[in-house]
Amino acid sequence: MDGTILVADDDRTIRTVLTQALTRAGCKVHATSSLVTLMRWVEEGKGDLVISDVMMPDGNGLEQLPKINELRPGLPVIVISAQNTIMTAIQANEADAYDYLPKPFDLPDLMKRANRALEVKRRAPQPRGEVDTEAGDDLPLVGRTPAMQALYRLVARVMNADLPVLITGESGTGKSLIARAIHDLSDRRTLPFVVATAADLVTMDGPATLISRARNGTLLFDEVADLSEDAQARIVRMLDSFGDSGPRVMATSQAALADRLDKGTFRQDLFYRLGGVTLTVPSLRERVEDIQLLTEHFLARAERDGLPVRAFEKDALELIRAYSWPGNVRQLENTVRRLALTGGEERISRSEVELVLGNQPAIEPLTGGSDGDKLSASIAKHLRRYFDLHGGQLPPPGLYQRILREVETPLIGIALDATGGNQAKCADLLGINRNTLRKKITDLDIRVTRRRKLM
Repeated sequence: MDGTILVADDDRTIRTVLTQALTRAGCKVHATSSLVTLMRWVEEGKGDLVISDVMMPDGNGLEQLPKINELRPGLPVIVISAQNTIMTAIQANEADAYDYLPKPFDLPDLMKRANRALEVKRRAPQPRGEVDTEAGDDLPLVGRTPAMQALYRLVARVMNADLPVLITGESGTGKSLIARAIHDLSDRRTLPFVVATAADLVTMDGPATLISRARNGTLLFDEVADLSEDAQARIVRMLDSFGDSGPRVMATSQAALADRLDKGTFRQDLFYRLGGVTLTVPSLRERVEDIQLLTEHFLARAERDGLPVRAFEKDALELIRAYSWPGNVRQLENTVRRLALTGGEERISRSEVELVLGNQPAIEPLTGGSDGDKLSASIAKHLRRYFDLHGGQLPPPGLYQRILREVETPLIGIALDATGGNQAKCADLLGINRNTLRKKITDLDIRVTRRRKLM
């Protein structure tokens, strides 16, 4: 790496780490905790790359991006932020940031992105419409996991494209929510957002009515795989009639359309017309680290709705994290809201969570595969989606250990729950030495509580 990098962050540790890493890589670094200082350096012509936090003591880093672009067209800016929501990614993209990374970030990954930013001349900025920053404030699209952050970046890239969008994922992951977010944050936000139902496509006049309602806004076909062959044929004819005008088309599906194609229950011509860009929304099991963020979000929303102020005890939250959540984010939201409504104490106890989850299914759903799918096949599907979500780039280094940790943590946690916290029984159940189990419990920071067996 070669160049001068301007680093702006109010966290001294982050400034120190970045300065040392970038200097070792061969760069000259100017670091500051002040946006005023950063902007003075930019105005003076210093720097080949800016790495800036969003929330600073003297302002908002995102709000300075238009001025940086005006003063120094072509100067790349990498935004780093602890505000791990879809709006941060959208705003960074709208402000023409070169890249966006959530905190805590992976240092080798940031170094690679910085190197690319220094090597590649950024495209000239193009004017864009303003985004309503309040539009996504209440969306439960919250997450710091790599899968969600990659999804945010894809949403930011496609929201103003004219290509059709196919959104896939299990039931309850938020597919329709993603579609609505793309519309509400796009240039079509003032135009209608119409969800087409099977009833809208029963008659010959149905497609014409849909086009009239949607005008040049957005037309969403929800769970398109469930539509009849006649409805699919009407959609194909409708899409072919658009020409250069008409609404933007999006579709959602929890079924694997490729499998439906093989079985002959989904039209090939419709598949290719809908699949301009495919976004895959990860299941909650694939983003366990986001569960605490989501529970806090739902508790805050419940409080705004007038429900009692409540918070999870640590062991109660651990049980929430260990549950498989077959209904995904929607099931989690309903569960948290029920706990907020029914409890009498300020703290939500583990016993309350046990009582609520004891009445709910804990079987992980199959997603588009056959009943004979093995665990290895499910893991392979997850990993393929994980790689796809990185948009042609490699994931951050250390993938092997991260995947092992993701598998081992819930496996050991659930096994401990099943054996009532008895480590001897748990080790026997898993088929490993008791000392090995103890070491893994320590390394993975798993809390063990002896209690009545739940399973």
